[in-house]
Amino acid sequence: MNDSAKGNQTGHLLRVLVVADSQVLAGRLREALATLEQVVVVASVDNEKDATNWVRASFVDVIILDLMLKQGSGFGVLRGLGKHRPVVIVLTNYALPEYRKSALRLGAEHFLNKATDCERLADLIGAVRDARSSFNANARLLSCPAHP
Repeated sequence: MNDSAKGNQTGHLLRVLVVADSQVLAGRLREALATLEQVVVVASVDNEKDATNWVRASFVDVIILDLMLKQGSGFGVLRGLGKHRPVVIVLTNYALPEYRKSALRLGAEHFLNKATDCERLADLIGAVRDARSSFNANARLLSCPAHP
């Protein structure tokens, strides 16, 4: 866990896990996401086992998931997480129609091609952050009775 994730315990940050076999890509994603308000990359892992373990052991809001990993695959991560999982954004060089269909069927919310869709990633992360913030604000209003 990085220092900024440890330092903010308020629950207002959108916590992102990067799952990619390329350390270069993981570093670039970390740098790009650091420019977004209320978004923190909590970890970068490069294999299926570490990805599923991270999600089970920690609170993660979003997974940015590559399909090809050092060990295992993004499909294995999706299968291993079951139905209760964070928002999953697949980001891959292998944007084949059958891969897209399989990833979405296994529960990924978004499927992006690294070559053509990278600019959409920040918008998607921002939309998830904004939706979570709105949901949390509404939940607080519903749980706090009005004072006369």
